[in-house]
Amino acid sequence: MLAPSNVSDLKQIAREIFHETLAAVDIPLTMRQKLARNGSQIRIDDTTIDLAACDRIVVIATGKASVAMARGFADLSSDFAFEGILVAPHESVADVRGFRTMGAGHPIPDDGSIAAARVIVDLLSQCDSRTLIFFLLSGGGSSLIELPLDSSVTLEDIQQLNRVLVNCGASINEINAVRKHFSAVKGGRLASLAAPSMKVTLAITDVPTGFESALASGPTLPDPTTVADACQVIEKYDLDSKLPPSIRSKCAHPESIPETPKPGAPAFARAHFSLLLTMHDLFHHAHRAAEARGFVTQCDNSTDDWPIAAASEYLLSEVVRLAHANPGRGAALIADGELSSPVLGNGIGGRNSAFVLACVEKIAGMRIAVFSAGTDGKDGSSPAAGAVADGKTMERALAANLHPQEFAARSDSYNFFHKFGDAVETGPTGNNLRDLRILLAE
Repeated sequence: MLAPSNVSDLKQIAREIFHETLAAVDIPLTMRQKLARNGSQIRIDDTTIDLAACDRIVVIATGKASVAMARGFADLSSDFAFEGILVAPHESVADVRGFRTMGAGHPIPDDGSIAAARVIVDLLSQCDSRTLIFFLLSGGGSSLIELPLDSSVTLEDIQQLNRVLVNCGASINEINAVRKHFSAVKGGRLASLAAPSMKVTLAITDVPTGFESALASGPTLPDPTTVADACQVIEKYDLDSKLPPSIRSKCAHPESIPETPKPGAPAFARAHFSLLLTMHDLFHHAHRAAEARGFVTQCDNSTDDWPIAAASEYLLSEVVRLAHANPGRGAALIADGELSSPVLGNGIGGRNSAFVLACVEKIAGMRIAVFSAGTDGKDGSSPAAGAVADGKTMERALAANLHPQEFAARSDSYNFFHKFGDAVETGPTGNNLRDLRILLAE
């Protein structure tokens, strides 16, 4: 590893803002606040549910924040019994009272994903009109529970499909439009398995506002996408030749692909959906942390799904504009959401470190730091959450005969920043509230 730069104040401040923001997002506390108990009654938003009217309570937690959500639910349920299934990434598995815990693959489904889905399908199929089901959903659920809709499609086929989708540069909505139509547990199909039951979905979202049906591929929500939408995504990104034969044959005959449940379907007659945490919570805590350090702070969520090149140009121009408008004070721009970053080579990296890499040459010699990381602690194929750079990074790179554009060309952003100690490595955070970008300027 190369020696760190002596000028790293802004980089360190950006790291501090990120870690303080993560620490402020308390999932169990949020659940206790959101689910107001009054005896046997639980109030969620404008819905009141009487636990005494239920013969059976089932809880299914899946996603990268599933352990924290399960713990929050367990804290609320000391006086009633429930049957719980908790599905988490292998590296995040933990025991929680009342839950059967299962590990599964992320970002690519594995045998654990299939096993978890089968257990959940079996349990939901036994639920009746006097069963209350809580679904605790967070990002990552798309790969953690998986079961092909057609028995001719294998796990290996689904794995290949997922690799093709996540590397092609498609948005999360486009990716999930395809996933839903080949899965028995996505796009409202979990809700359909327990149509007569009362169902409450509590969610921590990592998808854009208004697209909650894309969260974990929307297992409990009506699916606004269609078979035609899925086929259009495959055509748009020229994926047909990269698909396994079993899925390619389905796409050649779209009429053979069953449509997902839509709004108005009986499965959703007794279903409720509530967001526990969103990007607004992320913005609130990050904004507060930046202002506490004396920065004039602005939040911007306009770059969601933008290509990295366009997002870097825009966000850098905004933080410079903010700094010029407030002479004598530091400026902080907080942005969130996922950027479009097609995989171009066989390097190690992800969209967060790729975004920072795209900024390195642009901020050379300037008093600017750029930070971007996933709040789940994971960035693409790398072991890091993201990366951070400042105006000295380009100088240090050239001194070491390292060229950012060469690393970008082979999608190797992690290795570039790792050489300088500027990869942001947190390990799994147990959270998943979208990516967070912090741009600081003086």
